[in-house]
Amino acid sequence: MAACGGCRFFVLTLRTLCGTSKSAAHFALPLTKHRTLSTSLRTFSLDPFPSGSRKTPAQVGKPERISPSSGGVQRNLSAVAVPLQGQFRPLCRYDPLDLGDVEENTQKALACKHLRRFIVDPSLARIVTDHLAGDIDDGKAVIFECNPGPGVLTRALLNRGAQRIVALESDTNFLPELKDLEHRLEGQLDVVHCDFFKLDPIGQGSMKPPAMYSEKLFSDLAISEVPWSADVPVKIVGIFSQRNEKNILWKLIYNLFERRSIFQYGRVELIMFISQKEYTKLVTRPRDYKNYQAFSVLWQMACDIELLHEEPLSSFLTVTKKTGRPSSKKTQSQSDNLCLVRITPREDLFNSHLTPLNGSTLVMMVKQCLAKRKSRLIEQINSWSPGSGSELISKLGFLDDTMTGDVYPGEFKRLFELMEQSGNFTQSWLYEETLETSNTGHA
Repeated sequence: MAACGGCRFFVLTLRTLCGTSKSAAHFALPLTKHRTLSTSLRTFSLDPFPSGSRKTPAQVGKPERISPSSGGVQRNLSAVAVPLQGQFRPLCRYDPLDLGDVEENTQKALACKHLRRFIVDPSLARIVTDHLAGDIDDGKAVIFECNPGPGVLTRALLNRGAQRIVALESDTNFLPELKDLEHRLEGQLDVVHCDFFKLDPIGQGSMKPPAMYSEKLFSDLAISEVPWSADVPVKIVGIFSQRNEKNILWKLIYNLFERRSIFQYGRVELIMFISQKEYTKLVTRPRDYKNYQAFSVLWQMACDIELLHEEPLSSFLTVTKKTGRPSSKKTQSQSDNLCLVRITPREDLFNSHLTPLNGSTLVMMVKQCLAKRKSRLIEQINSWSPGSGSELISKLGFLDDTMTGDVYPGEFKRLFELMEQSGNFTQSWLYEETLETSNTGHA
């Protein structure tokens, strides 16, 4: 009986164990299905990849680090926080945007109906981003890209890790593809139908895109003014228009000294391709009486100027006004090269004597002095205030035979400050030129 009882106990124990296993299996199946469905839904609804993109094998094989209790919520917050916390585009180093090839980008650029230059070669776009690596890694400034066209440089900047780009495109032919790229990203790209070179036009009348007031542009982008002594808030990247390059540079220098337009918002930096011809004038030093002009003095006085790179014009696609026709230039000289130049307004430009209120007065003073670069500075000063020349020349440490073309930019600024302090100079002579000439005139 004892043995029989032991057998019964053994059999009952086995049945109990088998029954428990079956019961657990019975309830585990719906629970497993539920967890699988939940994971699937989370992956579908919270995946930060743009639609149509695929994970690389390296990404597929790498499990996500998520909390067992609220992993989906954490992943969603992480994806949203990327643009807010100034991080790179999600997985951009593993999932770079396609830059296309030269032929494909050229065909897209030929849709332009105006005279323009484009970056269509991905290798050139990477050269530019290499020179902007420090700006991108710093991440403190918004990058405005002028007329991106097919967006080769735009995508290269994003691949490099640019945190916020504003694409200012004037040609409606390029807007759909740029807008599509904007929708695929999480706040890192804003596309605006705007021509940077037509910001704040002079005159009255209705304002239609691509012309725009800078006040509206910055307001729409939620970019506020910062003190002049603060870090650079915006960096402008692009290629100067070859049709009216110098006029644009003159308009910018007036706006800079008066702190109007884009410079109302702080020390906006220009990182632009400029022609070799205009760059040479931009950095010419005194005693080069041919190239040293008011244009040179004012830019050197107001800004630090740095040459980042020089590129042959043949590296760019130049589209003429005739539909779908690239430029057919057969010869090229050094003057045809484009220079990538960084122009940063000086933090100490303004002081108690030079302010945005009299900045245009300084501009006019320099223009009159450099109109004749081999004229004596003392005679020019006496023409404004008879008898004042000798005193000011002495304070500057100059000789009486010093010519205007021998004076450095910083010395012109010092001359203006002495004139402001003396109180002997009437300013009526500074406003003889028309507003149009002063904003777009040549030296």
